Amino acid sequence: MKTVALTPQTRQRALDALAATGEGNEIDVLVIGGGVTGAGIALDAVTRGLRVGIVEAQDWSSGTSSRSSKLVHGGLRYLQMLDFHLVHEALTERDLLLKKIAPHLVRPVSFLYPLENAYWERAYVGAGVALYDTLASIAPGKRAMPWHRHVSRPGMERMFPDLRHDAAVGAVRYYDASVDDARLVATLIRTAVSYGAYAASRTQVVELTKRGTGVVNGAVLVDLETGKKFTCHADQVINATGVWTEETEALAGTEGGLHVLASKGIHIVVPRERIRGEVGLILQTEKSVLFVIPWSRYWVIGTTDTEWKQELVHPVATAEDIDYVIEHANAVLATPLTRDDVIGSWAGLRPLLQPGTKEGTSSAKVSREHTVASPTPGLTVIAGGKLTTYRVMAKDAVDFAIGERSASLPSLTDRIPLAGAEGHAVLQRQAARIATTYGWTTAMVDHLLHRYGSMLSEIIDTVEADPSLGKPLEGAPAYLRAEVAYAATHEGVLHLEDVMLHRTRLVYEQRDRGLGAIDEIADLVAERLGWDAKRKAAEIASYRARCEAEEAASHEYGDEKAEAIRLKAADIAPMVPLGSKEHATA
Repeated sequence: MKTVALTPQTRQRALDALAATGEGNEIDVLVIGGGVTGAGIALDAVTRGLRVGIVEAQDWSSGTSSRSSKLVHGGLRYLQMLDFHLVHEALTERDLLLKKIAPHLVRPVSFLYPLENAYWERAYVGAGVALYDTLASIAPGKRAMPWHRHVSRPGMERMFPDLRHDAAVGAVRYYDASVDDARLVATLIRTAVSYGAYAASRTQVVELTKRGTGVVNGAVLVDLETGKKFTCHADQVINATGVWTEETEALAGTEGGLHVLASKGIHIVVPRERIRGEVGLILQTEKSVLFVIPWSRYWVIGTTDTEWKQELVHPVATAEDIDYVIEHANAVLATPLTRDDVIGSWAGLRPLLQPGTKEGTSSAKVSREHTVASPTPGLTVIAGGKLTTYRVMAKDAVDFAIGERSASLPSLTDRIPLAGAEGHAVLQRQAARIATTYGWTTAMVDHLLHRYGSMLSEIIDTVEADPSLGKPLEGAPAYLRAEVAYAATHEGVLHLEDVMLHRTRLVYEQRDRGLGAIDEIADLVAERLGWDAKRKAAEIASYRARCEAEEAASHEYGDEKAEAIRLKAADIAPMVPLGSKEHATA
């Protein structure tokens, strides 16, 4: 497979192809939603030989799928619920991602589970983690992770010196995995496009169309970059919009469907040097599980679990959210964190699937985590689930949508590597030579391999053509100039914020949210996307306003007040309010 670059031109060709559909010339599947589930559905469907389109109203992964805990895991908490099937399923998917599907993006990470009691708790937790490892071992092939082991207090103190001395008598060390969630989604989209899918971000569905019998047969789309409106005809439409599930269902004019509530989870980012530790921590709180996750040059600490009743596009981490996470982390840290230690934060919304379905809905696949249903013929809805099991969710959704055809067109995604996976191991062995050739540190080459895998060769090609791109950004030296240029030429960037939020993590991994590098980044993007000075200035101003609003909101108490502050910053490509008369018909 030749990996296709995502560009404004490939996006326009996708829009043109979707607009050219009609009665008798429908695509097989139109996927609504460009998070990990929608991206996984697009890849699953196109690799079955189906003609597939996928649209997303914002940037790829801009909702829940770029605001997770960034873990690929089986879910220890499900063992407490005795849901062994779900844990085994998630662990099988974790190991598939590690070994075959995305070994460049997904990496092992170990955690300490601190123990407060040397006897009964060690036996209880140890038995649970042993079962966790055993369920992972049922997966075919060689184990992807080491077995857990018990750690004494001295051993625990060596692995995590900043764990408070009286916080635990020992620990159990076990393994899971981490992933840059936004890059996983972008890679899924790029892989799907490379196999023939039509993909268009910043393209919103404003109506679901029906033929005379009441069967959904497509959607009215609006290109939010130009305002152009058109109809795409499809044999099946799949709604994978997460917390927007019910709003999207309503476009079909039916009362059926799934109930989804939004729950907010936040994370804070702390510099790596601020906490001495080589492994992560997992802690139980009264409201949620708290992870202290080692990630690159910093720690990610979260999460919370609170009901969210505000608008769905811009959830915010409030002062009380951040205080909550700091307080619970400090319960086990020798040197307490303060607000000044927090260099970044993010808030995401979990789509919590509510029990039962609306009247008139046929449901084919229900699990504790996700449900696939049909509120009306021609429309499939999937909701719930988690990042780790996106591939299973995608398979279930496509199987349901195409019905009996799935027997002759089974899913292949358990054996299809994502873009960058093939040849990744070879480049890993060449890492030292690459570092020497281009004057990069070993850490920089590791960073590049983790982000791009074998597509690092394409980054190298850009540096060969323009050696200045091989230098780090002056205001954000963890990234090369080439990475920004590559995002603009290969990764579907349409706006400056796409680079800052989703192609890099600068929005929360630097205290200034990347503003110290914004001019250099804007110059690189503008040159490649053909922006004039006015457009470049507008993009910078929009991102700066966003940063200022989010920073101000993070110091406010209460969701309603914080959200009002955040919404003072206008979106660079605002979505169309659903139900507006202007876009009610094609």
